[in-house]
Amino acid sequence: MSSSDPLSHGTLAEPQAGSSAVSGATEPQGDLTHALVQALATTAEPGEAGHHIHRIQLFVRALARQLCQAEPYARVWADDALEALVRASALHDIGNSAVPDRILLKPGALTPEEIEIVRSHAVIGRDIIAQIQRSAGAPSAFLAMARDIAYSHHERWDGQGYPQGLAGDAIALEAQVMAVADAYDALTSNRVYRAGIPHDKAMQRLFQERGGQFAPDVVDALIEVQHAFADIAQRFADTETDLQRQIDYLAKAIAESP
Repeated sequence: MSSSDPLSHGTLAEPQAGSSAVSGATEPQGDLTHALVQALATTAEPGEAGHHIHRIQLFVRALARQLCQAEPYARVWADDALEALVRASALHDIGNSAVPDRILLKPGALTPEEIEIVRSHAVIGRDIIAQIQRSAGAPSAFLAMARDIAYSHHERWDGQGYPQGLAGDAIALEAQVMAVADAYDALTSNRVYRAGIPHDKAMQRLFQERGGQFAPDVVDALIEVQHAFADIAQRFADTETDLQRQIDYLAKAIAESP
């Protein structure tokens, strides 16, 4: 890992103990684990341009650190759990590896059948990570967080999400944080078929969903660290080269579709 990588500087380890944490578990550490996680995440989202996964990890870190500033979250992530959470967030869409690119990257509206296929990625992601847990043969807070994030980051605070229709604090806290981080990135990042919206407009949309799509406390934390979010989005914005790679990948996916 390059020393210029802000995820490699050891600044992510904070007092923690997440809702998915397993006490006493030995957590994956070091450059090898980071490289493996990043490779899995990139493989699952080949059509994503540039720095999407990197931004997501930094957004999650900023939100989690802010939540830890006050009750009832002050002791939620202890020891290495914040580090585990940040690493685990990269695998949020690992289930997309089973969704055909022609659907995942379709620029137009999806059919009802295609929507159901896309939504299946949450269950598939849970099952992939559950299989890794079984193969590991030992408890892991990192994998538990990754499983909860993959399975539940499309749940909504008001119970109108998927795949389970969970509401409120029945949704894993890690997934609540991931939902806000992912939504901000989706709104502000450029895509082949549309431009991202400015930070202020993205914040307005997210605040409008406070208590609807998103957990109120996580939105409040976002408001406190919104300038850090804007800085991350600007510093790690996708380049024209990144977007061209996405265009090329999309064109290939369309050409190979039935």
